Amino acid sequence: MPYIAGYLAFREAPALLDLLTRLKETKPELYPQIAFVDGNGTLHPRRFGLACHFGVLADIPCIGVAKNFLEIPTESLTIKDTKQVSREHLHGAGAWLPIVGKMTHDLLGAALRASSESVNPVFVSPGHRVSLATSVALAAACCKYRVPEPVRAADSASRQLVREITARSQ
Repeated sequence: MPYIAGYLAFREAPALLDLLTRLKETKPELYPQIAFVDGNGTLHPRRFGLACHFGVLADIPCIGVAKNFLEIPTESLTIKDTKQVSREHLHGAGAWLPIVGKMTHDLLGAALRASSESVNPVFVSPGHRVSLATSVALAAACCKYRVPEPVRAADSASRQLVREITARSQ
């Protein structure tokens, strides 16, 4: 299934649920108390991104961490404006800014400067059964580099698996 902006959950959630179910069956001692996903939670055009979708279906607290900002036209939130404000106000590791809808004034998520070396923020938002403050605090606590370690490690492992599968098929 191709990637369509704003509809990541329909592509990714079934696979994540399958992995979580298999983990619970094979190694229940490793079942997580909270999940991080590479995608958005409430910082989403419909306020219900992958972190919300997966968290509700799995009934697990879930945090969304996006490397790129997903524009929300109905709130007049653009990539350009968000990056500019982030550059102006995020100084130092752990600094974060709330992202508030310009039309509804809803608190949607946060831009987080995860490390002092990272220039671009990551975008953190609650998915299910977790607050924005807790989401940001946990994401910041898990950062060695720009992206929180649970997301970075999963991304790295999945890319390695794709390389191995591609090499075998050639």
